[in-house]
Amino acid sequence: MKNILATAIIASTVLVSCGTVQSIVQNTFPYTTNVLISTGVPADKEVASTSTATNVQTWFGGNNNAQIKDVRLSDAKISVASPVGGNLSALKSVKIYISSDGTGEKLVASRSDISTSASSINLDLNNDAGFLDSVVKSSGVTVKTVYQLKNQTISDMNLKVALNFSSVPVR
Repeated sequence: MKNILATAIIASTVLVSCGTVQSIVQNTFPYTTNVLISTGVPADKEVASTSTATNVQTWFGGNNNAQIKDVRLSDAKISVASPVGGNLSALKSVKIYISSDGTGEKLVASRSDISTSASSINLDLNNDAGFLDSVVKSSGVTVKTVYQLKNQTISDMNLKVALNFSSVPVR
């Protein structure tokens, strides 16, 4: 009985520590924002919406000494938040840029020739953007969403933009 209990305790400790090590080795942190597409937005014209990435600032706070490196965008998705049951058929293209005080804009994700009636799509990641360490460790992180419509919407549409960043700890 003691051997079974000891084995269970050791196995539990190993499993918990493996999860902890995985969490330490690679961190993932999300960022979401909403983009309002009004009925008055003309078709075939690029429109930009910028938002401050406050939750990214909460993690790093403009701290250039944050103990992470190799920050990359690991996932980018847009979905219709409202109207309920809405779809992305009015969208022609979407581009997502990230910047901060002292850094230029970097295109991190995009999708062109959108031809779906789905309510959400994954965006294509721009691997040429490289590491985003200097951007997320700076103050004033902003995300700019640039979209183009195929045709005007018949009602306001609210899009949710969800970005997931990954990093590894500094050793």
